[in-house]
Amino acid sequence: MKKIITTFIFGLLAVVVAFAQVDRSQLPASGPAPEIKIGDAESFTLDNGLKVFVVNNDKLPRVSFSLVLDRDPLFEGEKAGLTGFVGQMLTAGTTSRTKDEIDQEVDFIGASLSASSTSVFASSLKKHQDKVLELMTDVLYNPSFPAEEMEKIQKQTLTGLAQSKDNPDAMSSRMISAMVYGKDHPYGEVQTEATVKNITTEDVKNYYQTYFKPNIAYLVIVGDMTLSEAESVVGKYFSKWESGDVPTFEYPTPSRTASNRVGLVDRSSSVQTVINVAQPVQLQLADEDYLPSRLLNQVLGGGSSSRLFVNLREDKGYTYGAYSSIGSDRLIARFSANASVRTEVTDSAIVEMLYEIEKVVNEGVTEEELAKAKANLSGSFGRSLESPATIANFALNIERYNLPKDFYATYLQKLNDLSVEDINATAKRLIDPSKLYITAVGNGDQIREKLEKFGPVTLYDNMGFEAKELTADADATAESVIAKYLEAIGGAEKARNIKTTKMTMEAEVMGNSLSIDAVYDVNGRYGQKTSAMGNVIQSTTIIGDEGSVSVQGQTMAIPAEQFNIAKINSYLFPEALYEDLGYSLRLEGLKDVEGTAAYKLVMVAESGAELINYYDQATGLKIKNENPVSGDTFFSDYQEKEGVLIPMTWTIKSAMIPVPLEAKISNLEVNLPLTDEDFK
Repeated sequence: MKKIITTFIFGLLAVVVAFAQVDRSQLPASGPAPEIKIGDAESFTLDNGLKVFVVNNDKLPRVSFSLVLDRDPLFEGEKAGLTGFVGQMLTAGTTSRTKDEIDQEVDFIGASLSASSTSVFASSLKKHQDKVLELMTDVLYNPSFPAEEMEKIQKQTLTGLAQSKDNPDAMSSRMISAMVYGKDHPYGEVQTEATVKNITTEDVKNYYQTYFKPNIAYLVIVGDMTLSEAESVVGKYFSKWESGDVPTFEYPTPSRTASNRVGLVDRSSSVQTVINVAQPVQLQLADEDYLPSRLLNQVLGGGSSSRLFVNLREDKGYTYGAYSSIGSDRLIARFSANASVRTEVTDSAIVEMLYEIEKVVNEGVTEEELAKAKANLSGSFGRSLESPATIANFALNIERYNLPKDFYATYLQKLNDLSVEDINATAKRLIDPSKLYITAVGNGDQIREKLEKFGPVTLYDNMGFEAKELTADADATAESVIAKYLEAIGGAEKARNIKTTKMTMEAEVMGNSLSIDAVYDVNGRYGQKTSAMGNVIQSTTIIGDEGSVSVQGQTMAIPAEQFNIAKINSYLFPEALYEDLGYSLRLEGLKDVEGTAAYKLVMVAESGAELINYYDQATGLKIKNENPVSGDTFFSDYQEKEGVLIPMTWTIKSAMIPVPLEAKISNLEVNLPLTDEDFK
């Protein structure tokens, strides 16, 4: 017993001594990174050149088929937007099935079926794999490209394009792509209304016949299927697919700017500025700089603990988030850093972004930052291995990009072996802080002068094209702009003679019909109702100094600040009444309104509320109203009523509606007697 106690005491002392020798202020050293045991995807190739990869996973009775085409990027030119049509047209009908029939058959078996210009994807329960493959190959081999579906897709595309014209993020993306790659490059060109309208069914058919060939395709199968079964199934459904020659293309490599350049889209309604800092980068998946670039970007702008995020959000409070990315691409990639910041701190935010970029290139990263970046990327890599599709993508990448066979198996080892010196050398090779493109989408009047400190400023329109040089008339004043407008619509006297107006506008939003009834009175009364299917869903009433709004039967008074804005916007011809109403005027120069040179004129009420309108420099007609609450309204199709020209089409763009709303006046009455009840 004594021996047992003695042994226990010595053992306890050994533990205490060992514990005392551990330095709790230091994290324990990491062990060596393991080689990942990744299950290899099995593969085979059909006689027609189709390469097949199979990842067996029988945990669930499901199977998916991903067909990927490996073609060169296309410069679409006058048909820009074509590739966006292809996938939708492939699933729009076949020679044996209509689109509705395809959708019904897919839904009946609980499957998925989709396509793009470079892929076709299908998945289903194991027991339905023959049916889903029948549908998939029917779409692949027998698309009918119905003209009526083409018309629908074209209309949807044009609607989305119109909406994107007022989206600051979309504007920023188009501008930075144009500056980094150039408009004559596949990555820099942009689709417009003209190019979309140029696309025909025959163009889609020619694309399909040219590029949908098995000898440039990969088929990835993931799920409950063995290699032997895959060979049988693929042979049955894909062996008859005929191979063919596919064209290849080469493009000039975009070069970096000689010194920092600045691009600006003037969006005067913006209260924030969308900032992007970028330059082209030559980096491919197989390059030695690829893995170091992942760690470099993680430190600079890869998440909420990165330098950009901590500086611009946590320290300065300029934005909700600031991030960066370093792309990889066989043709050309780009480095980019971006943030959306308050207008008044636009230049300060750019200063900080440039500071962090210069610092990471010139001073490098620290050991602590590198350790955190490695831990973050290692964790995300490990989590990705939980998905069988990841294994399939690994196999596909190794094949497509000629990677070493153990590229992913040794990923963590290679990541762990990278040193601070490796990351810093990559930063110097990939990023040149003196040759950056800096872009801003925001209120040009407030930020243009501030941007000039970073380099010469070039104005761009909302589609990414260099804006026209606008030259205001030498004698242009706020009063002269209003006088020209009143003269253009028929004269100030005729406009003042229209005392009351009642109009009905019809519109359609995503297939739903809307009716908008508006009533105007020069004596300070205004009413508006929006109805759907005969039911009033929203109404606004202003009588004198009181206003209310009703939404689906719930009525409330309009808050003072919003009432003042609604009040100043409640006159049909405020230009004819501004002196009587005591409004002051402010001319804010000549602006590009979707390709039209227009004067921006602000009327200011005694309350401080502002009415912002744009007037065509050439015709004098009002073409746009800018409202911080309801959005922008564009006026067109002017027609005469009682000797005065009135716009018959009002196109409303607002964050409150998913797509632009085009409302056309279907009924218009003027100078009719009205009571207060007509405005409620």
